[in-house]
Amino acid sequence: MGGYQASLSAACGIIPSPLIAQMPMKVLGIETSCDETGIALYDSEKGLLADALYSQIELHQKYGGVVPELASRDHIRKTLPLIREVLDKADCALSDLDGIAYTAGPGLAGALLVGGSIGRSLGMTLNIPVIGVHHMEGHLLAPLLEKNGPEFPFVALLVSGGHTQLVEVPEIGRYTVMGESLDDAAGEAFDKVAKMLGLPYPGGPHVAKLAEPGTPGRFDFPRPMTNRPGLDFSFSGLKTFTMNTVEKNKVNGVLDEQTRADIAWAFQEAVADTMVIKCRRAFKHSGLKRLVMAGGVSANLRLREKLAIMAKEEGGELYYPGFAYCTDNGAMIAYAGCMRLLAGQQDDLSILAKPRWNLETLPSLS
Repeated sequence: MGGYQASLSAACGIIPSPLIAQMPMKVLGIETSCDETGIALYDSEKGLLADALYSQIELHQKYGGVVPELASRDHIRKTLPLIREVLDKADCALSDLDGIAYTAGPGLAGALLVGGSIGRSLGMTLNIPVIGVHHMEGHLLAPLLEKNGPEFPFVALLVSGGHTQLVEVPEIGRYTVMGESLDDAAGEAFDKVAKMLGLPYPGGPHVAKLAEPGTPGRFDFPRPMTNRPGLDFSFSGLKTFTMNTVEKNKVNGVLDEQTRADIAWAFQEAVADTMVIKCRRAFKHSGLKRLVMAGGVSANLRLREKLAIMAKEEGGELYYPGFAYCTDNGAMIAYAGCMRLLAGQQDDLSILAKPRWNLETLPSLS
């Protein structure tokens, strides 16, 4: 390991362990970054053995968003039972584990500490290596869980919660952020527009459902930051435009059902078109023709449809994870952690919790 790489690894709390890379591994993945508890067991030779997910949506819906303290307490309640469930599904014991991966960030500090504490404690008890995984690297690699996953290099569109990013990916661990959200991310904008339209949290699926009977062309929403060069995103202005449209079209303080659907359609179309324009630019900027889309918003069917058309027009390919692995899940963390453990990386004895964490600071596997 070169001097630069060694210093970078040290800065990330990672130490080399060359002996690990010579053996197949069963890695337990623990995801507790926000409002979903995800556990999975990944085998480097056999693939995903088992996974389980518990969502806190019902817990947070009445508040219109995630309450961090409640999220942390619920992770404490559910993580160990889900670990037992996954091990039972895979017909494995704790003693069969060769490594543990947990989400170290970005995310809610308290929620991250739950997964980190449990992962580190199990690792010390079992005397096996442990590694903290970058949540967005997990999403970025989730399409590789599919049978026909993408080959490297590719461009990744990451649309998860508070993140909207375009990343050039030559290989695992080498990431160049080409563009990102300067204010509201796409997922945040969906949540806020859902609230304007009287829809529950989380907003993405509900806005998409409401948009289905929408009238194309009734409302013309802006495609933010597409009339200037660059690959950054901004959805704050689109959110404000939507709010103004809602207020202008109320009759006696109420929107009729068709108008609600038409606004949802126009908003969703504007978000999808904006991403298509930026991804087309990313193809031209990078010279690459493979696009990976991952994160919660990647489950949006209209976005998938439009990006597939764009990729075909550009002579490229589009990849995304199955619906089960679009939102936060343990499988993506187990896979990402397994790749790093196989490369000989592992953490020291500290528990990592990085609510903010730059993807570009991660060490490569080579």
